[in-house]
Amino acid sequence: MRGAGVHSALLDRRSFLRMAGAAWVASLGARQSFALSRTDAVFASGYRDRDGSFGIAVLAEDGAVIEKTPLPARSHGMAFSPATGHLVAFARRPGTFALVIDQSGKTAPVTIAAAEDRHFFGHGCFSPDGRLLYASENDFDANRGVIGLYDARENYRRIGEYATYGIGTHDLSVSDDGRMLIAANGGIETHPDFGRTKLNLDHMEPSLALIDAATGALIERHTLPEKLRQLSTRHIDLDDKGRIWFACQYEGPRNDLPPLVGSFGKGEDLRFLSLPEETTIGLANYVGAIAVNRRENLVGLTSPNGGRFVVLDAKTGRVLREEAVADAAGIAAAPHGFAVSSYDGRFAGRREDIAWDQHIAGLRR
Repeated sequence: MRGAGVHSALLDRRSFLRMAGAAWVASLGARQSFALSRTDAVFASGYRDRDGSFGIAVLAEDGAVIEKTPLPARSHGMAFSPATGHLVAFARRPGTFALVIDQSGKTAPVTIAAAEDRHFFGHGCFSPDGRLLYASENDFDANRGVIGLYDARENYRRIGEYATYGIGTHDLSVSDDGRMLIAANGGIETHPDFGRTKLNLDHMEPSLALIDAATGALIERHTLPEKLRQLSTRHIDLDDKGRIWFACQYEGPRNDLPPLVGSFGKGEDLRFLSLPEETTIGLANYVGAIAVNRRENLVGLTSPNGGRFVVLDAKTGRVLREEAVADAAGIAAAPHGFAVSSYDGRFAGRREDIAWDQHIAGLRR
Protein backbone atom coordinates (compact mmCIF):
# COMPACT_ATOMS: atom_id res chain seq x y z
CA MET A 1 0.00 0.00 0.00
CA ARG A 2 1.47 3.31 -1.08
CA GLY A 3 1.48 6.08 1.45
CA ALA A 4 4.78 7.90 1.63
CA GLY A 5 3.78 10.70 -0.70
CA VAL A 6 2.59 14.21 -0.06
CA HIS A 7 -1.05 13.10 0.19
CA SER A 8 -0.41 10.15 2.48
CA ALA A 9 -1.57 11.05 5.99
CA LEU A 10 -2.93 13.80 8.14
CA LEU A 11 -0.42 15.68 10.22
CA ASP A 12 -1.13 14.58 13.76
CA ARG A 13 -0.65 16.86 16.75
CA ARG A 14 2.77 15.48 17.71
CA SER A 15 4.16 15.88 14.19
CA PHE A 16 2.64 19.35 13.94
CA LEU A 17 4.30 20.41 17.20
CA ARG A 18 7.69 19.13 16.01
CA MET A 19 7.29 21.05 12.77
CA ALA A 20 5.98 24.25 14.35
CA GLY A 21 8.62 24.44 17.05
CA ALA A 22 8.64 25.57 20.67
CA ALA A 23 8.65 29.28 19.85
CA TRP A 24 5.41 29.06 17.90
CA VAL A 25 3.71 26.98 20.58
CA ALA A 26 4.85 29.42 23.27
CA SER A 27 3.23 32.27 21.35
CA LEU A 28 -0.24 30.74 21.68
CA GLY A 29 -2.69 31.86 24.31
CA ALA A 30 -4.09 29.53 26.95
CA ARG A 31 -7.27 28.77 24.96
CA GLN A 32 -5.35 27.99 21.80
CA SER A 33 -2.79 25.83 23.61
CA PHE A 34 -5.58 23.85 25.25
CA ALA A 35 -7.28 23.27 21.88
CA LEU A 36 -4.02 22.08 20.36
CA SER A 37 -3.34 19.72 23.26
CA ARG A 38 -6.68 17.96 22.73
CA THR A 39 -6.68 17.49 18.96
CA ASP A 40 -5.61 14.48 16.93
CA ALA A 41 -5.36 16.38 13.65
CA VAL A 42 -4.74 19.92 12.42
CA PHE A 43 -6.49 21.80 9.60
CA ALA A 44 -6.52 25.23 7.98
CA SER A 45 -9.27 27.24 6.32
CA GLY A 46 -9.92 30.74 5.07
CA TYR A 47 -12.58 32.78 6.85
CA ARG A 48 -14.43 36.09 6.95
CA ASP A 49 -14.72 37.71 10.37
CA ARG A 50 -17.85 39.48 11.60
CA ASP A 51 -16.23 42.88 10.94
CA GLY A 52 -15.82 41.97 7.26
CA SER A 53 -12.07 41.28 7.42
CA PHE A 54 -10.51 38.12 6.03
CA GLY A 55 -7.91 35.68 7.24
CA ILE A 56 -6.72 32.10 7.42
CA ALA A 57 -7.08 29.99 10.56
CA VAL A 58 -5.38 26.89 11.90
CA LEU A 59 -7.97 24.64 13.56
CA ALA A 60 -8.16 21.62 15.81
CA GLU A 61 -10.13 18.57 14.78
CA ASP A 62 -13.16 19.71 16.80
CA GLY A 63 -13.19 23.12 15.10
CA ALA A 64 -11.47 25.09 17.87
CA VAL A 65 -9.38 27.92 16.40
CA ILE A 66 -5.70 27.63 17.29
CA GLU A 67 -4.29 30.57 15.35
CA LYS A 68 -5.48 33.30 12.96
CA THR A 69 -3.49 35.17 10.31
CA PRO A 70 -5.07 38.21 8.59
CA LEU A 71 -5.32 38.41 4.81
CA PRO A 72 -5.75 41.52 2.64
CA ALA A 73 -8.82 40.09 0.90
CA ARG A 74 -10.83 36.90 0.55
CA SER A 75 -8.94 33.67 -0.02
CA HIS A 76 -10.09 30.44 -1.64
CA GLY A 77 -7.90 27.33 -1.70
CA MET A 78 -4.68 26.52 0.11
CA ALA A 79 -1.49 24.54 -0.39
CA PHE A 80 0.61 22.98 2.35
CA SER A 81 4.12 21.54 2.22
CA PRO A 82 4.86 18.88 4.86
CA ALA A 83 8.53 19.13 3.86
CA THR A 84 8.88 22.79 4.86
CA GLY A 85 5.81 23.56 6.97
CA HIS A 86 4.79 26.34 4.59
CA LEU A 87 1.08 27.03 4.13
CA VAL A 88 -0.13 29.17 1.22
CA ALA A 89 -3.50 30.89 0.94
CA PHE A 90 -4.49 31.87 -2.60
CA ALA A 91 -6.72 34.83 -3.39
CA ARG A 92 -10.18 34.12 -4.74
CA ARG A 93 -10.49 34.61 -8.49
CA PRO A 94 -9.64 37.15 -9.89
CA GLY A 95 -7.33 38.00 -6.98
CA THR A 96 -3.67 38.85 -7.44
CA PHE A 97 -2.07 37.80 -4.14
CA ALA A 98 -1.01 34.63 -2.34
CA LEU A 99 0.26 34.63 1.23
CA VAL A 100 2.89 32.15 2.44
CA ILE A 101 2.87 31.38 6.17
CA ASP A 102 5.75 29.51 7.80
CA GLN A 103 4.15 27.32 10.47
CA SER A 104 7.46 27.11 12.35
CA GLY A 105 7.56 30.89 12.73
CA LYS A 106 11.17 30.96 11.54
CA THR A 107 10.45 33.31 8.65
CA ALA A 108 8.00 36.16 8.22
CA PRO A 109 4.98 35.74 5.94
CA VAL A 110 5.70 36.24 2.25
CA THR A 111 3.22 37.89 -0.11
CA ILE A 112 3.32 36.70 -3.70
CA ALA A 113 1.99 39.16 -6.28
CA ALA A 114 0.59 37.78 -9.51
CA ALA A 115 2.61 38.50 -12.63
CA GLU A 116 1.53 41.21 -15.04
CA ASP A 117 -1.50 40.13 -17.12
CA ARG A 118 -2.11 37.20 -14.77
CA HIS A 119 -4.36 36.56 -11.81
CA PHE A 120 -4.72 33.59 -9.48
CA PHE A 121 -7.54 31.09 -9.86
CA GLY A 122 -7.52 30.28 -6.14
CA HIS A 123 -5.65 26.95 -6.06
CA GLY A 124 -2.15 25.50 -6.12
CA CYS A 125 0.10 22.80 -4.73
CA PHE A 126 3.69 22.13 -3.70
CA SER A 127 6.18 19.71 -5.18
CA PRO A 128 6.70 16.83 -2.70
CA ASP A 129 10.07 18.23 -1.61
CA GLY A 130 8.56 21.69 -1.01
CA ARG A 131 10.99 23.42 -3.36
CA LEU A 132 8.43 24.52 -5.94
CA LEU A 133 5.00 26.05 -5.56
CA TYR A 134 2.63 25.56 -8.48
CA ALA A 135 -0.27 28.01 -8.83
CA SER A 136 -3.23 27.94 -11.22
CA GLU A 137 -3.37 31.26 -13.03
CA ASN A 138 -5.20 33.03 -15.83
CA ASP A 139 -3.43 34.52 -18.83
CA PHE A 140 -6.55 36.57 -19.36
CA ASP A 141 -5.61 38.45 -22.52
CA ALA A 142 -4.74 35.19 -24.30
CA ASN A 143 -7.67 33.35 -22.65
CA ARG A 144 -5.61 30.39 -21.48
CA GLY A 145 -4.81 28.76 -18.19
CA VAL A 146 -1.24 28.60 -16.95
CA ILE A 147 0.64 27.13 -14.00
CA GLY A 148 2.90 29.66 -12.33
CA LEU A 149 6.16 28.20 -11.00
CA TYR A 150 7.58 29.71 -7.79
CA ASP A 151 10.91 28.84 -6.15
CA ALA A 152 10.40 28.45 -2.39
CA ARG A 153 14.18 28.63 -1.83
CA GLU A 154 14.29 32.12 -3.36
CA ASN A 155 11.50 33.78 -1.40
CA TYR A 156 8.94 32.44 -3.86
CA ARG A 157 10.33 34.16 -6.91
CA ARG A 158 8.34 33.36 -10.03
CA ILE A 159 10.67 31.39 -12.29
CA GLY A 160 8.37 30.47 -15.15
CA GLU A 161 5.05 29.01 -16.18
CA TYR A 162 3.54 26.00 -17.92
CA ALA A 163 0.46 25.86 -20.09
CA THR A 164 -2.50 23.95 -18.68
CA TYR A 165 -3.78 23.14 -22.18
CA GLY A 166 -7.18 24.55 -21.32
CA ILE A 167 -9.10 27.59 -20.13
CA GLY A 168 -10.61 28.51 -16.81
CA THR A 169 -8.06 26.45 -14.89
CA HIS A 170 -9.21 25.95 -11.32
CA ASP A 171 -7.85 23.21 -9.06
CA LEU A 172 -4.33 21.86 -9.36
CA SER A 173 -2.63 18.81 -7.86
CA VAL A 174 0.59 16.81 -8.16
CA SER A 175 1.26 13.07 -8.20
CA ASP A 176 2.89 11.51 -5.14
CA ASP A 177 6.20 11.07 -6.96
CA GLY A 178 6.16 14.71 -8.10
CA ARG A 179 6.46 13.84 -11.77
CA MET A 180 3.00 14.79 -12.97
CA LEU A 181 0.75 17.80 -12.50
CA ILE A 182 -3.02 17.50 -12.80
CA ALA A 183 -5.02 20.55 -13.90
CA ALA A 184 -8.80 20.85 -13.74
CA ASN A 185 -9.64 23.21 -16.59
CA GLY A 186 -13.15 24.40 -15.84
CA GLY A 187 -13.61 25.60 -19.41
CA ILE A 188 -15.09 28.96 -18.44
CA GLU A 189 -13.66 32.15 -19.94
CA THR A 190 -13.26 35.08 -17.54
CA HIS A 191 -11.47 38.42 -17.62
CA PRO A 192 -10.76 40.73 -14.66
CA ASP A 193 -12.35 43.64 -16.55
CA PHE A 194 -15.64 41.80 -16.06
CA GLY A 195 -15.04 40.60 -12.48
CA ARG A 196 -16.39 37.09 -11.94
CA THR A 197 -18.71 37.13 -14.98
CA LYS A 198 -18.63 33.91 -17.02
CA LEU A 199 -18.19 34.92 -20.63
CA ASN A 200 -18.65 31.72 -22.66
CA LEU A 201 -21.36 29.57 -21.08
CA ASP A 202 -22.71 28.74 -24.54
CA HIS A 203 -19.38 27.30 -25.72
CA MET A 204 -17.47 26.08 -22.68
CA GLU A 205 -14.36 23.90 -23.02
CA PRO A 206 -13.93 21.81 -19.83
CA SER A 207 -11.03 19.38 -19.63
CA LEU A 208 -8.61 17.59 -17.33
CA ALA A 209 -4.93 17.68 -18.23
CA LEU A 210 -1.96 15.62 -17.09
CA ILE A 211 1.28 17.58 -17.45
CA ASP A 212 4.94 16.62 -17.09
CA ALA A 213 6.16 18.47 -13.99
CA ALA A 214 9.76 18.58 -15.24
CA THR A 215 9.10 20.01 -18.70
CA GLY A 216 5.52 21.26 -18.87
CA ALA A 217 4.80 18.93 -21.78
CA LEU A 218 1.28 17.57 -22.16
CA ILE A 219 0.93 13.92 -21.19
CA GLU A 220 -2.82 13.53 -21.66
CA ARG A 221 -5.80 15.80 -22.13
CA HIS A 222 -9.32 14.59 -21.45
CA THR A 223 -12.18 16.63 -22.87
CA LEU A 224 -15.83 16.06 -22.03
CA PRO A 225 -18.39 14.81 -24.55
CA GLU A 226 -20.45 17.42 -26.36
CA LYS A 227 -23.56 16.76 -24.24
CA LEU A 228 -21.53 17.63 -21.13
CA ARG A 229 -19.86 20.78 -22.48
CA GLN A 230 -21.47 22.88 -19.75
CA LEU A 231 -20.10 20.64 -17.00
CA SER A 232 -17.21 22.59 -15.48
CA THR A 233 -14.42 20.36 -14.12
CA ARG A 234 -13.47 22.21 -10.95
CA HIS A 235 -11.90 20.26 -8.08
CA ILE A 236 -9.68 17.20 -7.80
CA ASP A 237 -8.03 14.88 -5.28
CA LEU A 238 -5.95 11.72 -5.55
CA ASP A 239 -6.45 8.36 -3.90
CA ASP A 240 -3.74 6.05 -2.58
CA LYS A 241 -3.30 4.37 -5.97
CA GLY A 242 -2.81 7.67 -7.77
CA ARG A 243 -6.31 7.65 -9.23
CA ILE A 244 -7.67 11.15 -9.86
CA TRP A 245 -11.11 12.00 -8.53
CA PHE A 246 -12.83 15.06 -9.99
CA ALA A 247 -15.95 17.02 -9.09
CA CYS A 248 -17.96 19.31 -11.34
CA GLN A 249 -20.34 22.25 -11.39
CA TYR A 250 -23.02 22.37 -14.08
CA GLU A 251 -23.74 25.61 -15.92
CA GLY A 252 -26.66 24.31 -17.98
CA PRO A 253 -30.42 24.15 -17.32
CA ARG A 254 -31.37 23.59 -13.70
CA ASN A 255 -33.66 20.69 -14.48
CA ASP A 256 -30.84 18.68 -16.10
CA LEU A 257 -29.22 15.96 -14.00
CA PRO A 258 -25.72 15.47 -15.40
CA PRO A 259 -23.12 13.32 -13.62
CA LEU A 260 -21.12 15.45 -11.20
CA VAL A 261 -18.32 13.15 -10.00
CA GLY A 262 -15.85 10.88 -11.71
CA SER A 263 -12.38 9.38 -11.68
CA PHE A 264 -9.62 8.26 -14.01
CA GLY A 265 -6.04 7.09 -14.03
CA LYS A 266 -3.22 7.81 -16.41
CA GLY A 267 -3.93 6.10 -19.72
CA GLU A 268 -7.64 5.68 -18.95
CA ASP A 269 -10.79 7.36 -20.17
CA LEU A 270 -12.83 9.48 -17.77
CA ARG A 271 -15.30 7.42 -15.77
CA PHE A 272 -18.33 9.22 -14.35
CA LEU A 273 -20.15 7.81 -11.35
CA SER A 274 -23.82 7.01 -11.74
CA LEU A 275 -25.15 8.28 -8.43
CA PRO A 276 -28.73 7.66 -7.29
CA GLU A 277 -31.09 10.25 -8.71
CA GLU A 278 -32.02 11.56 -5.27
CA THR A 279 -28.33 12.11 -4.47
CA THR A 280 -27.74 14.00 -7.71
CA ILE A 281 -30.83 16.12 -7.08
CA GLY A 282 -29.55 16.85 -3.57
CA LEU A 283 -26.21 18.08 -4.91
CA ALA A 284 -28.11 20.69 -6.97
CA ASN A 285 -25.75 20.47 -9.98
CA TYR A 286 -22.90 21.87 -7.87
CA VAL A 287 -20.14 20.03 -6.02
CA GLY A 288 -18.18 22.74 -4.24
CA ALA A 289 -15.38 20.59 -2.83
CA ILE A 290 -14.09 17.01 -2.94
CA ALA A 291 -11.68 15.10 -0.70
CA VAL A 292 -10.32 11.56 -0.55
CA ASN A 293 -9.72 9.77 2.75
CA ARG A 294 -6.97 7.36 1.78
CA ARG A 295 -6.92 5.47 5.05
CA GLU A 296 -10.58 4.52 4.80
CA ASN A 297 -10.89 4.50 0.98
CA LEU A 298 -13.64 7.10 0.98
CA VAL A 299 -14.54 10.06 -1.24
CA GLY A 300 -16.34 13.02 0.32
CA LEU A 301 -18.36 15.75 -1.42
CA THR A 302 -19.97 18.97 -0.29
CA SER A 303 -22.55 21.12 -2.05
CA PRO A 304 -23.37 24.60 -0.72
CA ASN A 305 -26.16 24.95 -3.29
CA GLY A 306 -27.82 21.74 -2.20
CA GLY A 307 -26.78 21.91 1.43
CA ARG A 308 -25.42 18.35 1.24
CA PHE A 309 -22.54 16.25 2.51
CA VAL A 310 -22.06 12.92 0.72
CA VAL A 311 -19.62 10.06 1.37
CA LEU A 312 -18.83 7.49 -1.33
CA ASP A 313 -17.02 4.17 -1.30
CA ALA A 314 -13.96 4.80 -3.48
CA LYS A 315 -13.89 1.17 -4.69
CA THR A 316 -17.52 0.85 -5.76
CA GLY A 317 -18.81 4.43 -5.99
CA ARG A 318 -21.68 3.45 -3.70
CA VAL A 319 -23.20 6.18 -1.51
CA LEU A 320 -22.38 5.33 2.10
CA ARG A 321 -23.67 8.45 3.80
CA GLU A 322 -25.69 11.49 2.85
CA GLU A 323 -26.85 14.26 5.14
CA ALA A 324 -28.12 17.80 5.04
CA VAL A 325 -25.54 20.44 5.97
CA ALA A 326 -26.82 23.96 5.43
CA ASP A 327 -24.27 26.15 3.62
CA ALA A 328 -21.86 23.21 3.31
CA ALA A 329 -18.44 24.54 2.33
CA GLY A 330 -15.08 22.81 2.79
CA ILE A 331 -14.16 19.16 3.25
CA ALA A 332 -10.92 17.38 4.13
CA ALA A 333 -9.92 13.89 5.19
CA ALA A 334 -9.94 13.43 8.98
CA PRO A 335 -8.60 10.60 11.16
CA HIS A 336 -12.07 9.09 10.83
CA GLY A 337 -14.13 10.15 7.84
CA PHE A 338 -14.11 13.83 6.98
CA ALA A 339 -13.99 17.29 8.50
CA VAL A 340 -16.74 19.49 7.04
CA SER A 341 -17.22 23.24 7.37
CA SER A 342 -20.00 25.64 6.48
CA TYR A 343 -20.33 29.25 5.43
CA ASP A 344 -22.25 29.98 8.63
CA GLY A 345 -19.28 29.17 10.89
CA ARG A 346 -19.67 25.49 11.68
CA PHE A 347 -16.72 23.13 11.60
CA ALA A 348 -16.98 19.53 12.81
CA GLY A 349 -19.99 20.35 14.96
CA ARG A 350 -18.52 23.49 16.56
CA ARG A 351 -19.67 26.98 15.63
CA GLU A 352 -17.48 30.08 15.56
CA ASP A 353 -18.59 33.66 15.01
CA ILE A 354 -16.94 33.72 11.60
CA ALA A 355 -17.81 32.44 8.11
CA TRP A 356 -15.60 29.62 6.85
CA ASP A 357 -14.64 29.75 3.19
CA GLN A 358 -15.08 27.03 0.57
CA HIS A 359 -12.04 24.85 1.27
CA ILE A 360 -10.22 23.10 4.12
CA ALA A 361 -6.58 22.03 3.99
CA GLY A 362 -5.73 18.94 5.96
CA LEU A 363 -2.17 19.56 7.12
CA ARG A 364 -0.31 16.41 6.17
CA ARG A 365 3.06 14.77 6.70
